[in-house]
Amino acid sequence: MRRGRPGAEPRGGGASRTRRIMTEERALTSVDTGEQGGSEAAEVAAVGGTAMGGAARERETSRLWHITLSVSGPAVALSDLRRGLEQLAYDHPFLLTSRYANDHAEIRYWEEARDLHDAAALALRLWGEHRSTAKLPPWEIVGLEVINRETYRHRITEGYGPAPATPVGVHPY
Repeated sequence: MRRGRPGAEPRGGGASRTRRIMTEERALTSVDTGEQGGSEAAEVAAVGGTAMGGAARERETSRLWHITLSVSGPAVALSDLRRGLEQLAYDHPFLLTSRYANDHAEIRYWEEARDLHDAAALALRLWGEHRSTAKLPPWEIVGLEVINRETYRHRITEGYGPAPATPVGVHPY
């Protein structure tokens, strides 16, 4: 019996040739999701290719969500809060605007996510994940609104939604 590294192939080459043949003969399969055309994608995947619409389906599953996150807590120095919000805007490039006072702030931005649940989960983690790097105050999230892009546009055109994020940046109330 020969000993070697785990997963290492023997030096003879016979086993590696057998392994290569087994791998080439093995067909890739896909699970049918019940969508029309799913069997076509499975057939393409079975011969080692990819479905033509695979990339398009991936883009369709990811959508833009408009997030309004409200935080509040004990009063802090406005200069420190502004610096922290500016750092957050730098760290999170889709941040549109932040409004702040010494005891609360509102952050509006776009988030890309598969569905509302994912967008909300990402939004709820934003403040906590950036608290130490951006030196944000230890405030709690007191409000969250997540709407899809179409709803945001509809609100703007009807004139009853939040005003477009102009001017972009960090501003006092």
